[in-house]
Amino acid sequence: MQPLARELKALGTARANEAVEITAKTSNIVSAVRFRDGEPVRIGAVLVELDSAQVRADLAAATAALTESESQYQRAQELLPTQALSKSQFDQIVATRAANAARVDAARARLEDTVIRAPFSGRVGLRRVSVGGLISPGTVITTLDDTSIIKVDFGVPENNLTALRVGLPVAVSSTAYPGRVFRGKVASIDSRIDSTSRSLQVRAELPNADGLLKPGMFLNVELLRDERQALVIPEEAIVPDQDRQYVFVVQGEMALKREVRTGLRRPGSVEIISGLEAGERIVVEGTVKLRDSGPIKDLARS
Repeated sequence: MQPLARELKALGTARANEAVEITAKTSNIVSAVRFRDGEPVRIGAVLVELDSAQVRADLAAATAALTESESQYQRAQELLPTQALSKSQFDQIVATRAANAARVDAARARLEDTVIRAPFSGRVGLRRVSVGGLISPGTVITTLDDTSIIKVDFGVPENNLTALRVGLPVAVSSTAYPGRVFRGKVASIDSRIDSTSRSLQVRAELPNADGLLKPGMFLNVELLRDERQALVIPEEAIVPDQDRQYVFVVQGEMALKREVRTGLRRPGSVEIISGLEAGERIVVEGTVKLRDSGPIKDLARS
């Protein structure tokens, strides 16, 4: 007995769980680079610092104006009940105070933009800027990928649509790692069928703690459906006779020919639906020389 499932094979592409190009919001001079090529970084880690002299000066001026506005507002509150200050003058002071507070917030936001941080934990790519270089909005500084989980996108023909569901196990292999199998589950299924290929895009997720799988890799995907425990024997033990299938069952020193009904096949093995029980001993080699109830020599017991 061993696990057996219907397999649907497809070709997939690996994608990072999260991926982004790190860029700047404004044109500025790079003053410091705080990361090394290819290193892991934590969320919030400083990657690049830009020249902030002008922005700090703007913030200082805005803060001073706000301080003055706060003083005028406090005096106006004291004068308003005595009618030494008109309501319109008081409203103007309040408006000026609010405008200066907004300028301080804007200057602080611009200052924050001079420090570029990692939006999530992951691994940075190659550095594409240097200290002293002028960068513009959209200039790629580096890339950041979270590969702790790898997403694999692959297409499934529409005639297999009814067999798809979230949670189905998948087995993934790559030519980069011969003999290695990565296992995961279907995470999501697209809502539309491609009108050209008549296939549905499916996304599976695989744990990738060791970082072996990289975004962009070409992967072989096996979607395992209807997984169950099944009785499986070596394929060479099957003796075909017209449209029927037989095996030779060992009983003592005789081989009894018994009809069986087969199910799924894999390279080198076949599922037995009926006709055999787990634990029975069968002949695997030399079946062409046997007859029903014919004598045999059980080398395994001799």
